[in-house]
Amino acid sequence: MDVAQDKIHRHTHKYYVYLWGDEMEIYVVKQGDTVTSIANRFDVPAAEIEVLNGIENRGLAVGEALLIPLVGQNYTVQAGDSLYKIAMANGLTVNEIAQVNQISPDKQLQIGETLYIPPRKKLYKDAAAYIQPTATTYKESIVNDMQQAAPLLTYSAIFAFEIDANGNLKEPPLEPILSIAKENQVVSMLVVNNIRNGNFSSSLASRVVHDAAFQKKVIDSIFAYAEKYRLADIHIDFENIEANDKEAYNQFLRNIKARLPLGYTLSVTLVPKTSSKQSGKTYTAHDYKVQGEIADFVIIMTYDWGWQGGPPMAVSPINEVEKVINYAISEMPASKIMMGQNLYGFDWKIPFQQGTNARALSAKQAVQLAVRWGAIIQYDKKAQAPYFKYTDENGQNHEVWFEDARSIQAKFDLIRRKYLRGIAYWKLGLPFPQNWALLRENFRINKR
Repeated sequence: MDVAQDKIHRHTHKYYVYLWGDEMEIYVVKQGDTVTSIANRFDVPAAEIEVLNGIENRGLAVGEALLIPLVGQNYTVQAGDSLYKIAMANGLTVNEIAQVNQISPDKQLQIGETLYIPPRKKLYKDAAAYIQPTATTYKESIVNDMQQAAPLLTYSAIFAFEIDANGNLKEPPLEPILSIAKENQVVSMLVVNNIRNGNFSSSLASRVVHDAAFQKKVIDSIFAYAEKYRLADIHIDFENIEANDKEAYNQFLRNIKARLPLGYTLSVTLVPKTSSKQSGKTYTAHDYKVQGEIADFVIIMTYDWGWQGGPPMAVSPINEVEKVINYAISEMPASKIMMGQNLYGFDWKIPFQQGTNARALSAKQAVQLAVRWGAIIQYDKKAQAPYFKYTDENGQNHEVWFEDARSIQAKFDLIRRKYLRGIAYWKLGLPFPQNWALLRENFRINKR
């Protein structure tokens, strides 16, 4: 029995609802499952399942998605399937599937027949992550997350250098993040924003783009810091810009681009839009077409449909994200687009009351919460996002939306389908072990 046939023999099963990474299968926990019983079912060590999924001395939640380490996957032929259809769905050729299964490329498949699907070819992509320090330092959890993520990052973005009243940048804490980035060949980004007193300031943005002397001081300060710390990407994250400042903001970006030293790049943040007609402070000045031409690449904030101050819903529903990506591709090359991705979820009190804020939590914390309260995790197929409800010790009802292996794999598949440049995470310090495992298995990460 050859390797492929041996895999089929040992791992044949009936769960084929969701997508897989190259060497992972996603299994949804059922009532009565334990890590040991799942490990025995797939003939893999229980310890590997625990590490991949960040399971530490806890039980499992019904509906929880677990990564199972396998080489390739097995697929049971469904009505209407063909070798061509299966190959296209898995990023392979008909000959590759036929060869590994020792069948003819012209074979007529039978419903119920099992095929071994070898790992998909890994595409080269960029990955970026934002890091947000406190006023003076970094939390230990953020440093640990950076150390673990750095081998899988092209860029790291310390958020952020703010602009003071004189046009100088205020330096945020940089170490040990810069050293970790350097050790792992990660490009450090110099993030400049228009935040003043904790909020994105329209008036500050207006001064920067209209006051020539002030703008020169800002740009001089940008390049002084870029040279001092070898921050090789200048990343402009201006938000809440007055609509009539659009052209002046475009020119500000051109002025930065004109001064870029050899080997440096310019990137910009864009809010999620689905049309050039969207107007107002949130949208107008984020000119996809022009800024897509000026910048070397863009990061689109494709998240926060579900946000702290709004009602419970998926943070980055795939159906809404894809609308934004489709519009972006119509205005700029896909190779310039970094899709934003949240590493967090929210826990809302329900019924939702306007003026209240949800509690942010990591994917790992979300599942721990489901286990604690015995909640069954559901999966919204339209949004491609997990959620659950529970009642706390005070009788308060809650609704939690977060990310898991299924939702993040759906995003990776979108990146593949649309030929995007890569993915950008907001933000490190929120544990999501499944994401990093799937990122590694889906893509080869560029080191620039």
